[in-house]
Amino acid sequence: MAQPPLSRQIQQLEAELGAPLFLRDRRRVELTDAGRVLAEEARVLLNQAARAAEVVRLASKGKYGLVRVGIGSGLGSRVHRVLAFHSQRFPQVEVECQDIVSTRQNEALRERQIDVGFLRPPVDLSTLQSELLFEEQFQVFLSKCSPLAKKKKLKLRDLSNETLLLFDRNLSIGVYDKTLELYREAGISPRILFSPTAPYEEAGALLVAGGKGIYLGVGAIRQAASGRSEIAALPLDEPRAKVEVHVAWRKLETSGAVLEFLNSVGRVFGRPRANTRFPRGHDQFGAR
Repeated sequence: MAQPPLSRQIQQLEAELGAPLFLRDRRRVELTDAGRVLAEEARVLLNQAARAAEVVRLASKGKYGLVRVGIGSGLGSRVHRVLAFHSQRFPQVEVECQDIVSTRQNEALRERQIDVGFLRPPVDLSTLQSELLFEEQFQVFLSKCSPLAKKKKLKLRDLSNETLLLFDRNLSIGVYDKTLELYREAGISPRILFSPTAPYEEAGALLVAGGKGIYLGVGAIRQAASGRSEIAALPLDEPRAKVEVHVAWRKLETSGAVLEFLNSVGRVFGRPRANTRFPRGHDQFGAR
């Protein structure tokens, strides 16, 4: 830039800021105190602009941003594997986890309170997409004082005289409905005691330990029982005594960070590439 236009721009800037920026004489030009402050602030702004541009580029590739994850009861140990793997791939992506019961996650996804959910069905497929990750085997939780506790595994016919403890259906519709379905298929009408507390909470565990009834369940119930010496957890030996665990996300998801997180989910759980319904657009799902 030629000298006269540069001088005019400096004069205009000084007029706009209301402060001289340079001390001038015939032999030299140097910054005033105000000029030095402006120069330092300008360097900061330039660095921030460069940083912003870099962050935008990273975000477009899923390498920067925030992913909010909902975790159903008792699924934390499985989800932890995904978190560890993804943090190695994308250390600048923040993953924020929340404990949310499976039934509530459908609403949380629709309302954009979370971006990805690990849950047991049902999944609202009108607004969400999901992929089966694995199945959990039902177990029977009963007092160790029960004669049944001496067995290695149990059939539903073994439980025909036992009181079935049922928790609020809204905590996990899939587990609740599957429990009653298993009894119906076995032709058994259980004596039911509705419990105001979740089975993985202390009060629910005390009901089992005291011989008030049994729970059928997975996940969180298994974790709660594992540390209690007065509760036995035995496999329910029935072919259909399983419940699915899915990962779910919003249809037409565009966030690079979310899409790459889903890619990590697929890698950790080893879902077949040909059958997957995971969103594409970044790293191919299942790539090595």
